[in-house]
Amino acid sequence: MTLPKRCDRLLALVLIGSMIGALVGCGHSASVTGPPSPDTAAVEKIDLFWQGMDDVHTYRIPGIVVTARGTVLAYCEARRFSAADRGEIEIHLRRSTDGGRTWSAPQMIAHRGERISRNPYMPDAKLEKDLGGPEEQTVNNPMAIADRDGTVHFVYCVEYRHAFYMRSDDDGLTWSEPCDITATFEDFRPAVNWQSFATGPGHGIQLSNGRLLVPVWLADYRREATVRRAASVIFSDDGGHSWQAGELAITGGTESAVAERPDGSVLMSTRNPSQRRALAVSADGATHWSATRFADELPEAGCMAGLVRHPGDALEPGPLLLFSNPHTTQRPNRYRHNVSIKLSRDGGDTWPVHRVLEPGPSAYSDLAVLPDGTILCFYESGDPEVVRRGRDWAYARLRLARFSLDWLREGKEEAP
Repeated sequence: MTLPKRCDRLLALVLIGSMIGALVGCGHSASVTGPPSPDTAAVEKIDLFWQGMDDVHTYRIPGIVVTARGTVLAYCEARRFSAADRGEIEIHLRRSTDGGRTWSAPQMIAHRGERISRNPYMPDAKLEKDLGGPEEQTVNNPMAIADRDGTVHFVYCVEYRHAFYMRSDDDGLTWSEPCDITATFEDFRPAVNWQSFATGPGHGIQLSNGRLLVPVWLADYRREATVRRAASVIFSDDGGHSWQAGELAITGGTESAVAERPDGSVLMSTRNPSQRRALAVSADGATHWSATRFADELPEAGCMAGLVRHPGDALEPGPLLLFSNPHTTQRPNRYRHNVSIKLSRDGGDTWPVHRVLEPGPSAYSDLAVLPDGTILCFYESGDPEVVRRGRDWAYARLRLARFSLDWLREGKEEAP
């Protein structure tokens, strides 16, 4: 690999807009949609973003982290004029200092640099769609990393071909100037001659040894390409000041998540064309990835999924791994239903516990854990009675759910 790309402009923080105001109970209390599951009272739900809020057409692509000080940061794509994956899109964030019960007003945090021209490359299926005019700018796939030293690292993309890094030293109140780290992705070109790339989405992680990991995917849309899609990581060993490209992890993989296993190795979970989630393991989180394994217990809906490490509790000492995605193998987007939570006690080798969190239309999701072990799932949710584009609409809101390991363990458990 080439020398790391430096981000030496990150010493001075600048204020992003006005300071975020005092915490208020700003959000919609959420009732469970669709048929109720047992013990729904054990799950608290609140809507953080919804269609039409602040004149934004649609909010999508959730991500969530809990900082070293216990602040919850929930962020997403704010799609200004349409629900399309490309167009005028910003990154918006809300903060909670009481475990996700009350929230600050939303703030636009990216992109604060110069506007970037449109990326002409995209999948064939999108070529005939209305993706906005030439003056619009797509800011996409935000990912935060909560550092143990209190820093919050933040990586995002613009137009699926530029990547930026910024950081916060005050739990997301202010952010540094964005630093362009696109050059890091050039190191992937010998393996994938990409036309587009993106981070995550969801969140990145810090390993026990301090390494920062951000899962990424790369795409070459040319039919003659040797490798058209692949999942990998970028990583930093100096606190985010420089970034390097890892080795390809899963050929054919796209949107990915990573978590540290009990033995210190790293599990990658990747969206892929099969009917099961694709998994791979690396001892250092960046190189020498194992052969791809397809997990029978994790149906692949062609959708982003959440993955997080949990410390365990008195009943079940950890670390454990938790996973979230729509529990279905039906690939068309109209079948994105029943976001569910799974639990692994062996670093992702088996996933015997499964419980539906959101019956009905629901799609992308991300996971985080509070200091007291409470689990947070931030996910896309819809209404069963609402049909758009000829399908159930899973993108009416971004909803946060709070629940415990006890609630999850009361779900279905299968023998390994």
